[in-house]
Amino acid sequence: MGTWTSRGLRGSALEDYINHTNEYYRTKGLALIQKIPTPITPVRIDKEQRHITLAYFDQRSTVDYIGAVQGIPVCFDAKECAARTFPLQNVHQHQVEFMEEFERQGGIAFLLILYTGSENLYYMRFRELKEFWSRMEAGGRKSIRYEELDPEFFFPLKNGYLVPYLEEIQKDLDKRE
Repeated sequence: MGTWTSRGLRGSALEDYINHTNEYYRTKGLALIQKIPTPITPVRIDKEQRHITLAYFDQRSTVDYIGAVQGIPVCFDAKECAARTFPLQNVHQHQVEFMEEFERQGGIAFLLILYTGSENLYYMRFRELKEFWSRMEAGGRKSIRYEELDPEFFFPLKNGYLVPYLEEIQKDLDKRE
């Protein structure tokens, strides 16, 4: 279990963008996706400020988001990467296992990665993640080079803040057929 003592974990730019996008999709009746909070146990609370100053993570979380898109179960995790190499240590074994089980049940699992240096977003299909994960487990690279990614699944923010991942899900579905 990890501890939380900073305000740094409160959210990222990507999560803010996704939360806005999810609200937009909900109001348009396109999808219902919710952010899954990480369960914590407060240890120290500042009663004057009414906020937690020290806490422990109760359990490992699965993914950041879960819901349905037009009747299709969807789960995904949001990651940010400052370099052109994405370290697989940013994804945890229990997340890979959950996503694999989710897909086995007929859902769609993926990662959304924001490359902050170039402001490019990448939709990483679970089967692609699994290939890189298996390579790592077999003793290969512990990271994914930008150049190894499928150019078809890079996409920009829309209007500067929306993450149009529904279009990427459609591409993913088309490739599965």
